[in-house]
Amino acid sequence: MISGSDFYHVMTAVVPLYVAMVLAYGSVKWWRIFSPDQCSGINRFVALFAVPLLSFHFISSNDPYSMNFRFLAADSLQKLLVLSALAVWSRTSSRGSLDWSITLFSLSTLPNTLVMGIPLLRGMYGDYSGSLMVQIVVLQCIIWYTLMLFLFEYRGARILISEQFPDTAGSIISFRVDSDVLSLDGKEPLQADAELGHDGKLHVTVRKSASSHSEIFSRRSQGPHSGLSLTPRPSNLTNAEIYSLQSSRNPTPRGSSFNHTDFFSLVNGQRNMSPRQSNFGNGTNLDEESGFGNGARANGGSGAGYPAPPSAGIFSPTAAKNKGGGEGKDLHMFVWSSTASPVSEGGIHVFRGAAKEFGNEIGGGGAPQHKDYDDYGRDAFSFGNRQGGQNGAGRDEPVLSKLGSSSTTELHPKAAGDGEQKTTAMPPASVMTRLILIMVWRKLIRNPNTYSSLIGLTWSLISFRYHIAMPAIIAKSISILSDAGLGMAMFSLGLFMALQPRIIACGNSIATFAMAVRFLTGPAVMAAASIAVGLRGTLLHIAIVQAALPQGIVPFVFAKEYNVHPDILSTAVIFGMLIALPITLVYYILLGL
Repeated sequence: MISGSDFYHVMTAVVPLYVAMVLAYGSVKWWRIFSPDQCSGINRFVALFAVPLLSFHFISSNDPYSMNFRFLAADSLQKLLVLSALAVWSRTSSRGSLDWSITLFSLSTLPNTLVMGIPLLRGMYGDYSGSLMVQIVVLQCIIWYTLMLFLFEYRGARILISEQFPDTAGSIISFRVDSDVLSLDGKEPLQADAELGHDGKLHVTVRKSASSHSEIFSRRSQGPHSGLSLTPRPSNLTNAEIYSLQSSRNPTPRGSSFNHTDFFSLVNGQRNMSPRQSNFGNGTNLDEESGFGNGARANGGSGAGYPAPPSAGIFSPTAAKNKGGGEGKDLHMFVWSSTASPVSEGGIHVFRGAAKEFGNEIGGGGAPQHKDYDDYGRDAFSFGNRQGGQNGAGRDEPVLSKLGSSSTTELHPKAAGDGEQKTTAMPPASVMTRLILIMVWRKLIRNPNTYSSLIGLTWSLISFRYHIAMPAIIAKSISILSDAGLGMAMFSLGLFMALQPRIIACGNSIATFAMAVRFLTGPAVMAAASIAVGLRGTLLHIAIVQAALPQGIVPFVFAKEYNVHPDILSTAVIFGMLIALPITLVYYILLGL
């Protein structure tokens, strides 16, 4: 039975956190003390210094040799069960999708353990429970957040490949990513250049696109095929040049200029083709007035044997507008971004500003599209094939349909025959995996939380093994900032809440569903996993209560950065914090009966 003294200890641990959050909220919403620019600086300090040092402090002071592996096994089993169920659902249900799987995994398994869990559980069950929370934080930072990054980058890679190489993705055997490309999140325009190898396979290079349309294309046709351009690119075919074709008639900012018909013609007829053959005839020059010269067709159509090459398309999704009508806004709390901008366009600090619509910059884009949550289609987890949409079946050109969860469009090939869907192959799993690992590594090495977790774990292994104390001058240098980390993290969360136009950004029905997943499904699966591994008594209670904590902030930051249901995760963070205290207290009281 929970006594009044126990209840008071819990309130003593938790109420100060809410005081910091309310003060921050009132400073912006009611008293106008902080401007959006000043909020930007506070959030940047929290992400770069306060939270990484707070994480280092907890991890380095925890004894890794006394870790409760059964408790960690229960936590890992919960996440694996949810992940497996979502993988099956995404492949078997018509409403299943990778986007929803990522979001539901975040909602059900990734609570706010560092900021809320440690003080709350310590107040409920003592210092030993705080040590257990630190152990979960270590796994979250090293394993589960890395897995989230892997899934988000996999999603970005699928979008990039399916839109730029819808018919020929299966022929891609290698990717090379320029060093200045840090992510496939779609925040910055990318272009994918493909070259055809001797074996008829594609070698793709992903790089940042040119800053202007004229830099992307070296020439433009002024004749009857205006809007097409030719750019000679180095080829690995001996004594031959591959010409990249780009058409401005394609309405999507990320449409591919790859001519797939001619690619297959080239592969099939490659044995009988001389590398020097050209459809321009002997000595025919490219003429600015006449377009392509003799034998060339509009939009890169096959001419007299000229192989239309793989070419660069633009990968630049538009930034979705929020429900409040403003521009898309980022708030990179607790996660550092190397492409930081001082202030976002919307006035809130983000480590990168709201993405501009690339199509508008070059005069070819329209207004961003809004996503209805009932329109999410099926998207498989695996690297295998994905079915194209049925919209526009029977037409003679590709059709545009909404893509899963972002404001971009996805280019599907024309349906074959009488409405039968045409399969779009993905590159081999090894090729996709290598691409994704490259991007995940580049994200991790630029995140100070990665270093704080690894260095803290390394120091704890050394110090508790050889009983070495940290030098006082270093310990005090760290503690002076880490002691403020918890309060600053809650203060930053209050600023975020005040700067949002709506607390419930995704609608009441979606918010209700998200809260049910967060506070009911997550604890229920954790209870089953804990019982399965043999947890009983207080350990079982701790496992269930920590699963009922409010939504973690890092998953929201990822969702915002990759534009995957950011309004749902925003609602889960803000509204979840408001109702978390009474809900966790109910769990605490019921489990103590």
